[in-house]
Amino acid sequence: MEKKLFNELVQSLKEAKGEANASRRFVADVSDVKAIRDNIGLSQSDFAKLVGVSVRTLQNWEQHRRSPSGPAAALLKIVSASPEAALKSLHS
Repeated sequence: MEKKLFNELVQSLKEAKGEANASRRFVADVSDVKAIRDNIGLSQSDFAKLVGVSVRTLQNWEQHRRSPSGPAAALLKIVSASPEAALKSLHS
């Protein structure tokens, strides 16, 4: 095995174990989910259906008991930035 490849594998293992900082980290700031929902004028039930989560999950986000992550956070950021385009795309 090449030395460079070996070092990359060792670094990956350290990142996986939390011994090193990840080389990439994506954070979407969606701290106010309720404001995003209110901005597009949907009920909790309708908004939850739109983004593909349960109403309970949406309530947890809105009450800051949990935070959206991964694809949900990215989708919320898109809805926040361009609500008309997001609604048009998600309703089709």
